[in-house]
Amino acid sequence: MDCGDQKRVDEDGGGDGQIPPDRLVDNAGAVEYWETVEPNIKGMLGGYPEISRVDLLSSRSFLATVRRMLPSIQGGTAVAATTRLPPLRLGVDCGAGIGRVTEGLLSKECEVVDIVEPVEAFAKVLIEGRLKAEGRVGDVYITGLENWVPEKRYDLIWVQWCLLYLTDEQVLQFLTRCRDALSPSGPGLVIVKENLNTQPCDTFDPQDKSVTRSEGKYEDLFRRAGYSIIRTDEQRGYPQHLNLLPVKLFALTCETKTTST
Repeated sequence: MDCGDQKRVDEDGGGDGQIPPDRLVDNAGAVEYWETVEPNIKGMLGGYPEISRVDLLSSRSFLATVRRMLPSIQGGTAVAATTRLPPLRLGVDCGAGIGRVTEGLLSKECEVVDIVEPVEAFAKVLIEGRLKAEGRVGDVYITGLENWVPEKRYDLIWVQWCLLYLTDEQVLQFLTRCRDALSPSGPGLVIVKENLNTQPCDTFDPQDKSVTRSEGKYEDLFRRAGYSIIRTDEQRGYPQHLNLLPVKLFALTCETKTTST
């Protein structure tokens, strides 16, 4: 899965005596919805393929900025804008869909990119694709994020438009597993890119079984999972007439990364 329905969704729940919207999330139902979607860019982007280019450009700029500033946060010196950044050793694209972000961004930033994707038809596109044949795509895990247990250490974990398909508790468990899978010798970054609710409470979309959270809700979940938010940025450049939900990028890191024994 790459992206949920980009249109605004109606508020459903969150008030007194009502079931919290995240409890309505249905992992299996979400996969069933995505199994009806064509494995192409239009399908991945909820019918709006025209936003792909600006989405990738924004993500690339954000990642470069974070990578350049990270050494200063860790007690060193920021990397100058004129200095070429070396490729990261290993990244993972969580909820990769057909690999739109892997092909357009992560394969250019990482030597190898692993894939986590629950929809078999989408994963098949990557397994049979050029990047896999070239060794740029590594292992492909056909499973949901709620079930994925990382077996490797990653320099970069990219999570875009897929936390909305997890309950709050599943988000915490997933992010905790990701935290423990960050490379102790690399930058150890988790980048989350998600739709944001403009209302203070969560909203549930019965079509794809997803929940749209507020910025404050995500920030709370990140901190509860043991992360520091080192930078955020708003996605800009989407055509206004599409009336899409706000999208924000979060760069997460943790002070203590689990080391190998």
